Amino acid sequence: MNRRTRTVYLVPYVLWILLFVVAPILLIVYYSFFDVDGNFTVDNYIHFFTPVYLKMTASSFWYAFLITVFTLLISYPTAYLLTKLKHKQLWLLLIILPTWINLLLKAYAFIGIFGTYGAANQFLEILGIGSKQILFTDFSFLFVSTYIFIPFMILPIFNAIEEINPTLIQASRDLGASSLTTFRRVIFPLTADGVKSGCQAVFIPALSLFMITRLIAGNRVITLGTAIEEHFLVTQDWGMGSTIGVFLIIAMILIMFLTGSKKKRGAHK
Repeated sequence: MNRRTRTVYLVPYVLWILLFVVAPILLIVYYSFFDVDGNFTVDNYIHFFTPVYLKMTASSFWYAFLITVFTLLISYPTAYLLTKLKHKQLWLLLIILPTWINLLLKAYAFIGIFGTYGAANQFLEILGIGSKQILFTDFSFLFVSTYIFIPFMILPIFNAIEEINPTLIQASRDLGASSLTTFRRVIFPLTADGVKSGCQAVFIPALSLFMITRLIAGNRVITLGTAIEEHFLVTQDWGMGSTIGVFLIIAMILIMFLTGSKKKRGAHK
């Protein structure tokens, strides 16, 4: 393929990036310098550093961290188990399949499950515990968020484990290492890039959750995503909403920079 042909193929990609990535970001930055009346101002950025928004930022990072940790704790052993199964690609497909379902539909399904007369409370009644307030709690928010993000964590970890050269694990065991030592010194370090990719895929979108906070947490969990929705759809203060968006973009770029790493060679099949 010559240089001219490569340039032609590159044009649609560049146009896509400019129209759907660069342009929206520039619009967000542009609107962040206007108040609710359309006047140019920098007060939005000053207002962001008030206790209200700083608390909201800390809450967003805390919940995103918890969602990422819970997702990782479930996904890593699941991905490892999948690599040992006979029909692993089929099982992986079944795990990924729920991502094809609309997020809103899944949220409403969990509203029915966690509701007062839902399946969860019926199960508690059978156990003799009695009906509990499950919906509109931190537990329901973290549970649903973790469930939604699990496939995005499993996939990169599964691929990383699949690429490990099995002779390295065999060599570790031949040298007398226990299963725990083999995992700690061989398996986990070789899958660290997959873990980082999975954490990026979960933590970054978890920072800006808003629909689940409203439907599942009942607005008891307040995040920056909730604030953006409120400013754009309720108060019509697009400037402040855009300012929060700018800080979210900066935070996401920093996270990608800090967790990104070059892929190591020589440890794969």
